[in-house]
Amino acid sequence: MEQPKHIDMQTPNGAELNLEALYKIAPSCFTEAKGDDGEVRHVVDFNKLRLLLGDNAVEDAPEVYDFTWVGKRAALQEAATPIRKTLRPCLEESVDWDKTQNLYIEGDNLEVLKLLQNSYMGKVKMIYIDPPYNTGNDFVYHDDFHRTQEEEDEAAGVINEVGERMIKNTESNGKFHSDWCSMIYSRLMIARSLLSEDGFIFISIDDNENENLRKICDEVFGSQNFKSQSIIINNRGGRDYGGIALQHDYILIYSKSDLSILNLINEKDKEFQYYDEKGGFNLMELRNRNVKFNDQNRPNLCYPFYVNPQKKDKNGLMEIALEPMPGFVEVYPAKSNGIQTV
Repeated sequence: MEQPKHIDMQTPNGAELNLEALYKIAPSCFTEAKGDDGEVRHVVDFNKLRLLLGDNAVEDAPEVYDFTWVGKRAALQEAATPIRKTLRPCLEESVDWDKTQNLYIEGDNLEVLKLLQNSYMGKVKMIYIDPPYNTGNDFVYHDDFHRTQEEEDEAAGVINEVGERMIKNTESNGKFHSDWCSMIYSRLMIARSLLSEDGFIFISIDDNENENLRKICDEVFGSQNFKSQSIIINNRGGRDYGGIALQHDYILIYSKSDLSILNLINEKDKEFQYYDEKGGFNLMELRNRNVKFNDQNRPNLCYPFYVNPQKKDKNGLMEIALEPMPGFVEVYPAKSNGIQTV
């Protein structure tokens, strides 16, 4: 087995990548200037850029639509800052090292994303992430990004280094969400750079941060590339969170560009219990198994169907009707523990 070599490498510089992308579409906006180190560099001439953008350039406008939070600027800088690290293989924990096409990486996910840029930038067709939901639950991954009011004020610059309050901060909601928004923002910025032009990203989330995640994704991927907010049923019985039983989470789906196309699932080899002229299908119960909902307290939900035992299709399924008909038999939902369910 050939031993892998440990190679020192630096991840791409996000600012330089942005400059390269801008140069491809607006080279006339670039000029040369000396930096603080005396070296001549390619820099952006913002006056020329404003002329190219015309009335679409905005600077210090009194009112603009913007979604922001304490720490957003730092998160953006963090995403663009390169690191000098490398991946180190663990041969003793690997299976079929010479043949496998799979890669499992342990480490800080922000640093790993940056390292993946060296080999996979613009090449990944699909990304799925399941970030912490910011619920405060004690998971292995620290899933609590709450700030105290003092921490929020200090980060916002309203408390100085000696603890003196400079202005009164009346925003109390931000202390719950700011760190979470910063965490996901920097990672999504890098994830986008990994996607191919026809790539997709799928993100699991629940109600705690769904609204904020939508706004961040609209900014990072573009609202025009939003494809779907799909419902994922994860508890058919429901979870009682203060009076409303929640049964689902979400998956947000965004594309990299208009070149992204979702392919249909090929179900030609899928096996079904029954088949007819329209295709394959399975049967599911049409009743509520929860005995708390029964014919006594939900009489308007308890009603029969009518079936014709003399007329069956090739699958042995009987003809059905919603109203009484000659030769049809009345059928109510099955009972659970002797209780008539609905």
